[in-house]
Order: sequence, then C-alpha cells, then structure tokens
Amino acid sequence: MPDDAAIAHALMTLARERGPDKSFCPSEAARAVAQDWRPLMDDVRRVAATLPLSATQGGEPVDPETAKGPIRLSLAP
Repeated sequence: MPDDAAIAHALMTLARERGPDKSFCPSEAARAVAQDWRPLMDDVRRVAATLPLSATQGGEPVDPETAKGPIRLSLAP
C-alpha cells in the first residue's frame, strides 16, 4: 500500500498539472499510486485534507474527509 507521502505527491502533482482553475477527482490520485485503488479512497481524502487543496461537491466547499459522495479537488486559492 502506498504511504501518505506517495498519496500527497500524487495529489499535488495532479493539482499543479491542472492549475488553479481546474479540478480533479480524488480517484485519479488513487489510480496513480495503486492498481487496486478503491481501498485507498479514505486515505486519499484524509491526506487531501492536510494539503493546500480545496474540496468541493456540487460547486460548494466541503470537508474531504466527511463529505458523502463524489468530490472534486483543486489547488486552494
């Protein structure tokens, strides 16, 4: 299983590649670090909450750890 540093690296790489005006699904980071990515989703959201990222759901800000359903992440303003 990938560690938090690998997950953080994947998250920030995606965020920087997209730039401040575009978002991405946390599953993209999970897929970048593991072939069996689904079990990583809680860890990806937990790590995302510690980084300079914004999480949204339906365009509204949410906590990535507690939000239910799909979210999007982007570089924090």
